[in-house]
Amino acid sequence: MQVDQPPYSLRSLAFPFPALAALAGRLPLGGGREIALASLTVARLAISMLEPDPLTVADRVSRTAAARVWLASLALPTTMRAPFTRCFESTAGNLLGAAGAIRSLQTIINPHLDAPSSQELDRLARKLANAA
Repeated sequence: MQVDQPPYSLRSLAFPFPALAALAGRLPLGGGREIALASLTVARLAISMLEPDPLTVADRVSRTAAARVWLASLALPTTMRAPFTRCFESTAGNLLGAAGAIRSLQTIINPHLDAPSSQELDRLARKLANAA
C-alpha cells in the first residue's frame, strides 16, 4: 500500500554512496580505509556539480581547497596522492573533466574497493558525463 505524501512534506533524502561509506566504515585503520574515505570524498565533491542542487563554482572551489588540506593528513600511498588531488581539483571545473578524472582514478583504486563501491563511482562518472 502506497501512502501519498502530504503537500507540505519534504522529499525523502537518500544517501547516494552507501557502499563507499560502508566500505570505509568496516575496513581497519590504514591504507585501505584511507583510500575508501578519499574515494567517498571525491564522490561527494563530484555529486555537488549535478542537479537538482548544484553548488556554485565559488563554493566548489572552496570545498576543493579544504579537501586538498584534508587529503594531506591521510596516510595514503604516494602514488595515489596526485590522482586524488587531480580528482578533487576537477570538481571545481566542468562535468566532463570530473568524469574523466574519476575514471582515471578508478584504474588505480579499483583493487582496493569492493564491487558495489566501484559501481557507485562508475554510476557517478556516467552521470557526470551525461549531464555535460
